[in-house]
Amino acid sequence: RELGAILPPHLTEVVNVPLYSHTVPAGQPAPADDDIEDLIDLNDYLMPHRESSFLVRVKGESMIDAGIRDGDLLVVDRSRQPADGKIVVAALDGELTVKRLSTRHGRVQLLPANPAFAPINIEEDRELMIWGVVSNVIHRV
Repeated sequence: RELGAILPPHLTEVVNVPLYSHTVPAGQPAPADDDIEDLIDLNDYLMPHRESSFLVRVKGESMIDAGIRDGDLLVVDRSRQPADGKIVVAALDGELTVKRLSTRHGRVQLLPANPAFAPINIEEDRELMIWGVVSNVIHRV
């Protein structure tokens, strides 16, 4: 909402998309209907805390097993608390990365979701700043 004062109007428009009441089975096909249940504002659906959220594009494959692929857009929410097990965007010694935060056994680690990559141990001499918690992943199929 604060951004509305500095962004051009076309970047702050509400986009409502119809949500059909019928679910789509991932198993056997089922009869279809065309009843619209609701209109969904994608901004509210993807970014419920819009004033504290931002998008960032992923580069690399260290989080592939978490469903995060090279080129995906991440919705990052700065209002959510980084906690053990959450996927975060972090600046480590000034360089950005997306990893799963681990705060177990008295140590902090940034964990990849791809066995080809090693966990990153956060030692006292390293500077770690959590930019936000990943709330959604947007990718094309």
